[in-house]
Amino acid sequence: MTHPTPLLRRPSFHSLDGSWSLSVNGAPPVSVTVPYPPESALSGVSAAPCGVTALCYQTHFPCPEGAEGGRILLHFGAVDQEAEVFLNGHRLGAHRGGYEAFSFDLTPYLQEENHLTVEVTDRLADGVLPYGKQRVKRGGMWYTPVSGIWQTVWLERVPTDYIRALRTDTDLSPDLTSARVRITAEGVSRGLVSVTSPEGILSAPLTDGMAMLTVTAPRPWSPEDPYLYEFTVTAGEDTVDSYFALRSLTVEEVAGIPRLCLNGKPYFFHALLDQGYFQDGIFTPSAPDAYEQDIRTAKSLGFNTLRKHVKVEPQRFYYDCDRLGMIVFQDMVNNSRYSFLRDTALPTVGLKRRSDKNLHRRKDTREAFLAGMESTVNQLRNHPCICYWTIFNEGWGQFDGESAYRALRTLDGTRFIDTVSGWFKGATSDVDSEHVYFKPVRLTFGNRPTVLSEFGGYACKIPGHAFNPDGTYGYRLFTDPADFEDALVRLYEEEIIPAAEAGLCAAVYTQLTDVEDEVNGLVTYDRAVVKVAPERMRPIAEALQRAVSTPHPKG
Repeated sequence: MTHPTPLLRRPSFHSLDGSWSLSVNGAPPVSVTVPYPPESALSGVSAAPCGVTALCYQTHFPCPEGAEGGRILLHFGAVDQEAEVFLNGHRLGAHRGGYEAFSFDLTPYLQEENHLTVEVTDRLADGVLPYGKQRVKRGGMWYTPVSGIWQTVWLERVPTDYIRALRTDTDLSPDLTSARVRITAEGVSRGLVSVTSPEGILSAPLTDGMAMLTVTAPRPWSPEDPYLYEFTVTAGEDTVDSYFALRSLTVEEVAGIPRLCLNGKPYFFHALLDQGYFQDGIFTPSAPDAYEQDIRTAKSLGFNTLRKHVKVEPQRFYYDCDRLGMIVFQDMVNNSRYSFLRDTALPTVGLKRRSDKNLHRRKDTREAFLAGMESTVNQLRNHPCICYWTIFNEGWGQFDGESAYRALRTLDGTRFIDTVSGWFKGATSDVDSEHVYFKPVRLTFGNRPTVLSEFGGYACKIPGHAFNPDGTYGYRLFTDPADFEDALVRLYEEEIIPAAEAGLCAAVYTQLTDVEDEVNGLVTYDRAVVKVAPERMRPIAEALQRAVSTPHPKG
């Protein structure tokens, strides 16, 4: 079983997933299978969503072995949206936000038999906390909402003094001949770090919670060679295992064209939009290896990047991307009110705001978004697969992008930042980010790298593999899979590859899988049918890499 937090591993974890008791909005309790949200089929509940949902989860567990002389921690991967946790009648604490991990120390309240209660409130209709694509009245590009526990719940035994968190910062030299690595361990002062490298074991002392190492023959991480350096930190009675990777992200001018570069070379980020929804579990796949299946399917079609769209996944997803070699463009999760007229219709016909200073002015929604952004970066920063942050998408909840960019750049100075994906420009950004639907891809190129952060959306419903037989949503409809495949190949050959030669650095096709009414995926929602042939898609990927690696003078 893969550890719930692959970047901070101890052998002492114990899962609490399984059958719990659940009361929804005060109704009599029923059995629910955790960690599946109660709206999903896999939960065994399939509760109908509403504007405000109150849930009360309960379970029992015996006192874990080895609790004496140490601590027992209770971990939650994510709970949507607000959780208050009690053990044996004692309040452990609360957490606000539906996409972040949190934990509590159970040690003072443990008994021989323990009663755990988790009270959850989901205020989706308020629009204050980040919510992504959830909508009470699902349909079209909006999906079934989730409530409550939707990621794993687990116990962990640690010593009295233990490593609370790790942070790895790497600096790969421009010529790729050496790298500096800083490892910071929170909660301890002294210890030893041991790294397994191709040259053997590298060791460095942990002093004041920090260790510095030099790698003299680095092996850079890329989708083509996703090499991970495993390491161990020992501090007192505590030992944890983790990993890091070495890769650089820069913007370089090549023949007068600004290019996004990976490990010092122009690289085309050939991407799919990935919503992270599953037919039977909604937010949560039926098994953890479902992430690997999606990643391997995308790679088999020649794609090297997934844009994780307004959702933060469990650590397992990012770990699989790290080890399998899949770049992630990670979105922040939007909140606030969405307006079809302002945020979609008018921008699609070319009426786009230049300033976002006065958009979404509510203080509580702005603060909630920025808090979610900070939590996302802090939780995911050690994953080398993440190369690119997206702050705002198509104006949903967008405000003061200039300040948001500065705040994110302070949190993370190592990755590309797309401040405004889609319509509303004006703020500082590392890229010019465009969405093109319903018309040919005709881009203009400026002084920043250009990213086509959404395009395509061609829809083809496969009979017997559709979520909603009576509803079809997409941006160009096909009834014949062969016609769909031909049109997709033409789109790349006639519009995207020439754009890459002219200056395009990344392109994100909508999308990896069908999602509910949306049937514009390259894979059906049940993951049973891949709609396009790998032998037709892989040459496209090769042509895109040639387009950026061969100089094409600007103008």
